Amino acid sequence: MSRSRTQAASPPAKGLLPVLILVLHAQLPAKDETTLRFADVSREAGLEFVHRNQVAEPDPGAKYLIETMGSGGGFLDYDNDGLVDIYLVNGRGSNRLYRNRGDGTFADVTGEAGVGNSSYGMGCAFGDYDNDGLVDIYLTNVGPNVLYRNLGDGAFRDVSRRSGVADPRWGTSAAFADYDGDGLLDLYLANYLEFSFQDHEPCYFGQIPIYCYPHGFEGVGNVLYRNLGGRTFIDLTRSAGLREEARYSKSLGVLWLDLDRDGDQDLYVANDTTGNYMFRNRGDGSFQDISLESGTALGGSGMAQAGMGVAAGDLDGGGRFHVLVTNYSLQYNALYWNEDGEFFSDRIIDSGLSGPSFVPLGFGANFFDADNDGDLDLFVANGHVLEEAARANQGSRYRQPNQLFLNDGKGRFAEAGGHGDYFSVPNVSRGSAVGDFNNDGKLDLLVTNCGGKADLLENRTEGSGNWIRFRLRGTHCNRDAVGARVILGTGGLELTRELRSASSYLSQNDPRLHFGLGQRTRIDSIRISWPCGKTQQVTPPRTLNRTISIQEP
Repeated sequence: MSRSRTQAASPPAKGLLPVLILVLHAQLPAKDETTLRFADVSREAGLEFVHRNQVAEPDPGAKYLIETMGSGGGFLDYDNDGLVDIYLVNGRGSNRLYRNRGDGTFADVTGEAGVGNSSYGMGCAFGDYDNDGLVDIYLTNVGPNVLYRNLGDGAFRDVSRRSGVADPRWGTSAAFADYDGDGLLDLYLANYLEFSFQDHEPCYFGQIPIYCYPHGFEGVGNVLYRNLGGRTFIDLTRSAGLREEARYSKSLGVLWLDLDRDGDQDLYVANDTTGNYMFRNRGDGSFQDISLESGTALGGSGMAQAGMGVAAGDLDGGGRFHVLVTNYSLQYNALYWNEDGEFFSDRIIDSGLSGPSFVPLGFGANFFDADNDGDLDLFVANGHVLEEAARANQGSRYRQPNQLFLNDGKGRFAEAGGHGDYFSVPNVSRGSAVGDFNNDGKLDLLVTNCGGKADLLENRTEGSGNWIRFRLRGTHCNRDAVGARVILGTGGLELTRELRSASSYLSQNDPRLHFGLGQRTRIDSIRISWPCGKTQQVTPPRTLNRTISIQEP
């Protein structure tokens, strides 16, 4: 492993406190007159969490790259009470599990649950890997990863070694999906760089110590774990046809999704300074690498970018999922527009997202309907990885504002902001997740910050539209129904959502599928494509603004 001791002069293109009310005005003529309002309620909600990123040993004064990468978190309903709970991953400190009390506050239940893993943490993924009706927790670390099995009594058990998923390398994002259609959740693990404290060599900007760029590190291969049943997994990366050569992989973002609408789960991976991966599921247990020919490996200039987080959604009502990748500062984020399931074009400029994404360094990303008007808006978590970013480039900063963009319904976005408060306050944000923690039908945000507190942003939008939400449960398919697609018809529109495991950056969203309906007062049709191949027509509900549980027939 070799790396430079001296870096180039410029980075490569790569509560109870007063509630802070965030007021954002959208300048989109196609939108209804709706003012988005978010409030940071993390402290009054009881989320007393601070991410600790500084390494104490072996040299507390050194700049270790792991310190600037942050960690993730997400929403899960670990006790099946219909309220989403929160899990937060720490760096040099204990992870935390917060149980939702149902009154807008959370109780720290980490000790009684036994999930306070204190390894240097990175990401999390939630899924019922043993189909017992209880969601389990998988953690990625700088060091051995951890799988916690949910025992159903409020406690979890560490089954990492027994299950075969305790990878000892630098894990980043991970995600569950049933790629082979056998009704069991499999697991894909992204690994980042070949790193050790013993081999660490310092890097400098002039005479100033800085965090090293990833160029000076060797990559680490990723892993596909197939679920064998019996609560064990096996590494089938090579036989499944997935790249495992370390030099190609410096992976940070992972997303399972059905890109070609053939009913099985394809795989997209965002890589840092190397080309991104797109693997098409052949449906026979193997994958075809279509990264280059699909147009999703490189940026619009034909060069590899520094991919961080990844999100996907149907942005124009066409039924296809388009993929967004957040990139390094002074690189545009990428919006790979799904043309036919196997070919994509980068529409970041046409979407209106190129200019606003050029200076910030993006990490977490989420498509979600912020105002319940029926289309998917976009949140991006920003923050540089170099504390000295302003010295390297005067237009950049270490702390950067996060961004919220509103969709005009056709995949064109405009930034909702300009009035200060949260979306004008700079931070060093990393992971992000979407969920409705208070079940009021408005989607909230969870944001993790490197070396700082976690932000829980309650959506207090006035004039928000009608909505409907689905909680799906598999019978023959995996219990979580990961991979299920719901197509909802309303007022001449078709809205498509897919149930996924982790996405964004090191994080996972609320597992319930949420549809904003705007001012529409009825649903015309509901069609569910279950991940095992069944299609189900569901009688539309007569009343809206509620959550409906649907079990696979």
